[in-house]
Amino acid sequence: MSLIDTSWLEKNLYNVKIIDASWHMPNTNRNGYDEYNKEHLPNAVFFDLDKNSKIDTDLPHMLTDSKSWERILSDMGIENNDKIVIYDNSDVISSCRCWYNLIYFGHDPKLVHVLNGGLKKWKKENKITNSESVITKVSRYSCVENIELVINKKQIDNNISENKFNVVDARSKDRFEGKVAEPRKGLRSGSIKNSFCLPFSELINDDHTFASKDKILEKFKAIKLNHNKNIVFTCGSGVTASVLALAYSLINAKYMPTVYDGSWAEYGKN
Repeated sequence: MSLIDTSWLEKNLYNVKIIDASWHMPNTNRNGYDEYNKEHLPNAVFFDLDKNSKIDTDLPHMLTDSKSWERILSDMGIENNDKIVIYDNSDVISSCRCWYNLIYFGHDPKLVHVLNGGLKKWKKENKITNSESVITKVSRYSCVENIELVINKKQIDNNISENKFNVVDARSKDRFEGKVAEPRKGLRSGSIKNSFCLPFSELINDDHTFASKDKILEKFKAIKLNHNKNIVFTCGSGVTASVLALAYSLINAKYMPTVYDGSWAEYGKN
């Protein structure tokens, strides 16, 4: 199960590695690392989505290379056999992007979990947090990329005529339909031809927990996908696409998260 609840984590705080993957949209004027330094779960290490992505590109949050990923995880003290719980304090549920990254780079999916409800639910239940600095012991992490879990623009373009996989967009319907301007400069409005829209927010409750499996199934049925084909998720920059990927994994245990990494930040360039 990709999700774990707050009660389970409270009982197992010191039996897992905990990652704070909070990330905020630029227009929110919030800084995930600053917030982490003020308050986090005990022993949680911080995952900086911007710094831990590919740096020699103008596209946001692109997957880095395997050597860089090994260094990032080693510096965080993560080992290959660790059971990991990721949480965030983000409106876009950024923990899911870290979840996807870990699976893409070969961590056993059965060992990677997202805290359902994140820090918001944890604090609402008055569970323990602190601001203590976390000292990590550098590990020797090794990874193997699951290259089939990432889709590029050429594959997206070819699929418009070949129709080998479904493309599902996690952005709002207004953005998908081109009724509003994109929040990032230099991008046209609209969506990938023949793609489907399922706003990630429709699968998230007010307390930041995921909707029930029945509701998730209902939402996916409503967009009338061909479920005999793989699903590739896209969004603005690869973050909320990962939310949909995790949600779909809750109703399809065999699904491996597959994301168009460039998303609209690449496809919507003028």
